[in-house]
Amino acid sequence: MIQHCVFLRFKAAVSDAEKQSLYDGIAALRDDIPGIVDFRYGTNVSPEGLSSGYDDGFIVTFEDAKVRDYYLTHPKHQAVGDRIVSATDGGLSGILVFDMEL
Repeated sequence: MIQHCVFLRFKAAVSDAEKQSLYDGIAALRDDIPGIVDFRYGTNVSPEGLSSGYDDGFIVTFEDAKVRDYYLTHPKHQAVGDRIVSATDGGLSGILVFDMEL
């Protein structure tokens, strides 16, 4: 399995409703991409103060790297990805992606 961890620094003007809409867009991909095992999202709750401003994020769990790679190139993922880039502080520099094999 692959855990695709995405950490976000949203622009200050991004509302909670807009964040929820973005997460809903990612969650909806489960209907189009077989092999998505789980999807979770939320805000950073660590007391360590080491988030470097990446205070929101989500994790998509895939059956394997092949499913993850299909997800990355899927047109609906690219569309919601573009919306996320537009909502983050600095565009792509407001996004941190870390994939882990389980």
